[in-house]
Amino acid sequence: MSVAGLILLELLYWFLEGDLFLELNKRTLMKKLFVAATRQNDGKTMVSLGLFHAILRRITKPKLAYIKPVGQQYKLIDGEKIDKDAVLFQKVYDLTDPFKYMSPIAVPSGFTKQYINAPHLDQLKASLLHAQEQLAHGREFFLIEGTGHAGVGSVFDLSNAAVAKLMGAKVVLISQGGIGRAIDEIMLNKAVFELMGAEILGVILNKVKKDKYDQMRPYVEKGLQRHNLKLYGMIPFVDMLIRPCVASIFEKFESSILAGEENILNTVTQCVIGDMVPHDALSHLSRHTMLIVPANREGLIMTMLSNSIFKESRDPFLSGIIFTGGKKPHDRIVEILQKTHTPSICVSDDSFTVATRINNLLVKVRADEPEKIEKAQFLVEKYVDVDGLCNAL
Repeated sequence: MSVAGLILLELLYWFLEGDLFLELNKRTLMKKLFVAATRQNDGKTMVSLGLFHAILRRITKPKLAYIKPVGQQYKLIDGEKIDKDAVLFQKVYDLTDPFKYMSPIAVPSGFTKQYINAPHLDQLKASLLHAQEQLAHGREFFLIEGTGHAGVGSVFDLSNAAVAKLMGAKVVLISQGGIGRAIDEIMLNKAVFELMGAEILGVILNKVKKDKYDQMRPYVEKGLQRHNLKLYGMIPFVDMLIRPCVASIFEKFESSILAGEENILNTVTQCVIGDMVPHDALSHLSRHTMLIVPANREGLIMTMLSNSIFKESRDPFLSGIIFTGGKKPHDRIVEILQKTHTPSICVSDDSFTVATRINNLLVKVRADEPEKIEKAQFLVEKYVDVDGLCNAL
């Protein structure tokens, strides 16, 4: 063999045995699961929370990383815009990765207009790839949570489909329970992912009505198989997971709390506008009611508070009160609210506007709602083929 050949052989041996090969091999074998949804409010974050927990039961914690590449709802933490879901995962699972890598891009108001005027896709891509690189050290699995449906982010050239392709991840789609509508929406999303060259592993149906669960499954499976998609699970609808707590509602109004701060995690199952006489109000009162009422309706307020005053149950009828019109309740009413530990705030909006804003509220799970988080974890472990999903990666 020639000297050149020996040198080439030596270099090849070094490559195969050296750190460079091992590192490249690890990157190739790293599993990356991109969780997307067919539309908003399909339960993507809930399912992601459950998937993360299920994967943790199969590999050690240091080998699993979470990233929300592009976020739309963010918090300011140390002057940095950090997606709320990244904050949620950090708190729930006690993650130690820097937020700037878990949430590399958070989209503030006006971002899209600025981007259209001055596109900077290369810079955005570099941020995502740098974050992934920093999180990759010693990791075997990435859980990547998208933002809405496949096309979200297209306005600045980083749709979910484009991000999944850029990060080398395979996709699982979350869709709400159903047959016709669900499969129609899944196919719309599938087309966008395929256009960008991102592979879809399959589908998880969420919020499936329990009375239709068994009869739906064979039709959904066959319907998806016709389009070369696998059904990895059907999660039944659980009412508590879509119910907001008082804190989530109060945060939308950015008003100081008058009373009951210790109970702001009370669940809210219905809202009642206080526009009736006290006698009729009792017919509208059920457990976990949020009362929306002007502060000068003292008779009605006292009637609705009666259950709390006499402590007939630990499970409150009134979860909280929003006083509307900008007028605070009388000092004696506030005193009763404090003694009954009833969460209350005062806002300037009228009752109808308040009710409309609550009705349009997008319910997001909070780190301080352990019951919801544990339920989500249980549902994913029980109803999703996590092993099959991981093996498909």
